[in-house]
Amino acid sequence: MASVEISGKTPGLVDYGVLTAECSLVIKSAHMDDKLLRSVSDTALWVAHYRTMESERPDAHFHDPYARRLAGERGERIAKNLRRGRTMAWPMVVRTVCFDELISRLISEGADTVINLAAGLDARPYRMNLPASLRWIEVDFPEMISYKQGLLEKDVPRCRLERVPLDLADLDGRRRLLARVNASASKSVVLTEGLLAYLHPEEVLSLAQDLHDQPRCQYWIADIASPAILERTLKYWGKELASANAPMRFAPAEGPEFFRPQGWRLVEFREFLDESRRLKREMPGAWMVHLIGNLFPRRFAMMRQKWRAGVILMQRD
Repeated sequence: MASVEISGKTPGLVDYGVLTAECSLVIKSAHMDDKLLRSVSDTALWVAHYRTMESERPDAHFHDPYARRLAGERGERIAKNLRRGRTMAWPMVVRTVCFDELISRLISEGADTVINLAAGLDARPYRMNLPASLRWIEVDFPEMISYKQGLLEKDVPRCRLERVPLDLADLDGRRRLLARVNASASKSVVLTEGLLAYLHPEEVLSLAQDLHDQPRCQYWIADIASPAILERTLKYWGKELASANAPMRFAPAEGPEFFRPQGWRLVEFREFLDESRRLKREMPGAWMVHLIGNLFPRRFAMMRQKWRAGVILMQRD
């Protein structure tokens, strides 16, 4: 049976028992707060509820029995009360499936370490079919790590799981962590699911360089969107995200080519439009998109480029 290790505790951090209690109080008192989103960490509750919705479907593409517990009442309330909150479940479900499939493939091809940056409430080490020898490292804010550990402390992961409390904006801490993991890994896969959109472009470049500096960080799975999609997202949720000090910023016009100067080349781009059709999780009104594609293929191609978004798999040069 696998176990969970908490590492990276640094001088000055409060006791984890205290953190768990404080974080629990924040979650439990959420109903007294009129703000739907209070911090970027609340987006983890929100997305966890989308995984709950998918898991409870009879035709579910994945089963996450931990999602409802992790999302809690607050995650459900966020999804229900945000504008278009429930109808926007489809890209989150598609994103989850694409990450699952790519992770499984890379592990089958020899990856021995997974580094999940800004892991949030992801439960893959518990729900996926993973080799017991796999090393899985989750990195997130100390309060998120504590909250998650408190809810899952009686559950057993299927691999060697390590949780690291770290603000990724701490560049020295981030680089020390990556160097430590690199020293003991053979082939690592880095996950940044739902992270990059909240960073400034220069912060993404810095992260890309830090990852490339570690030679055993061979693969990087991320999600990416176009400027048009970012603009539309901010139209719906910009006010709430800004009030939570979690504005979305990153949507490079050049798409995955943005990462090339830092030594990352695109291996695969799983576009949400195609993947949602494959998985039968299409957005409302998708029939109209397909009609335009059949009647006006050139216009459709231009439209696709403008609204391009999906999951990318990159490999270091």
